[in-house]
Amino acid sequence: MTAFSPLPIGPHTVQPPVVLAPMAGITNAPFRTLCREFSGGKGLFVSEMITTRALVERNEKTMQLIHFDASETPRSIQLYGVDPVTVGKAVRMIVDEDLADHIDLNFGCPVPKVTRKGGGSALPFKRPLLRAILHEAVANAGDLPVTMKMRKGIDDDHITYLDAGRIAVEEGVTAIALHGRTAAQHYGGTADWDAIARLKEHVPEIPVLGNGDIWSADDALRMMRETGCDGVVVGRGCLGRPWLFGDLVAAFEGTGGAAAPTLREVADVMVRHARLLGEWIGDESRGVVDFRKHVAWYLKGFAVGSEMRKRLAVTSSLDELSAQLSELDLDQPWPAGADGPRGRTSGNNRVVLPDGWLKDPYDCASVSADAELDTSGG
Repeated sequence: MTAFSPLPIGPHTVQPPVVLAPMAGITNAPFRTLCREFSGGKGLFVSEMITTRALVERNEKTMQLIHFDASETPRSIQLYGVDPVTVGKAVRMIVDEDLADHIDLNFGCPVPKVTRKGGGSALPFKRPLLRAILHEAVANAGDLPVTMKMRKGIDDDHITYLDAGRIAVEEGVTAIALHGRTAAQHYGGTADWDAIARLKEHVPEIPVLGNGDIWSADDALRMMRETGCDGVVVGRGCLGRPWLFGDLVAAFEGTGGAAAPTLREVADVMVRHARLLGEWIGDESRGVVDFRKHVAWYLKGFAVGSEMRKRLAVTSSLDELSAQLSELDLDQPWPAGADGPRGRTSGNNRVVLPDGWLKDPYDCASVSADAELDTSGG
């Protein structure tokens, strides 16, 4: 077995070198708690994407999203922004108010409501704007490490990751995560792990993390061996499967195989997840409603039946959720094939961009103040 070095993120050491990817509506405090429990507290678990303007303006929902459990360390926040000044203010607020221990910047979100304003995966095409944002973030971060997550580019004709990586190094970014897809691919097709290897060769000064198509712990080990990357970022692979982080720890430490929970064990995690959401939101019913999006992911591959799936999709209390789950054959073993791809798989999308965005990578005049929306991406 190949030994992998710990991942340095500023003063923090992440061992094994495994990071939970920020996912909108998913990686809130309850889900991070589950993943962290299964990992034994090992790894790095990043918050949902936070809009810098909403943070600076102390939007009520945003202030809840940045809440960390007392046991979370290091506390990791991902920020989205397109205005260097606002990004700088948000970072300074995090530092001054001790809101986090690590800041990640989102330049990878392909969602139209983000890219149509020039944000997320659209932004690195504007090289001067990317540099200005990174400069303000690092300058205001003090001792807090600043990292960034990005994609290969907008599409195959507008590849940006190598230029963006060099700019990041020059501006003092601590580490870079690369999702091996373009914005146009969204989550379709196959992630380009070769691009991760090329980025690692291009910016040897700082750690490079790979993201894309990690569905199992074996995938994570294979990515690191094939690309030479310094760590992995796991997103869709853990949807409905927070115990994947236990698998990852076991694989990196060489202490065991993959978890294969029975449906009874999965059901117990489902109820706990819904309960944690209710406690976090402050309303059991709203917590169970929020949990509904996770049901299909947890039950993937199990013999549940379409009628029961429909019933579970409209539950509104913990008692109702528990009662319906108890009607299932809970002794079912972990189904073959359930470790594979999950979540969104759409691809070959037209990337929605501001008018004239692609005319000149050095002309940033088309970026407007309203791009700093109170919104959350993926």
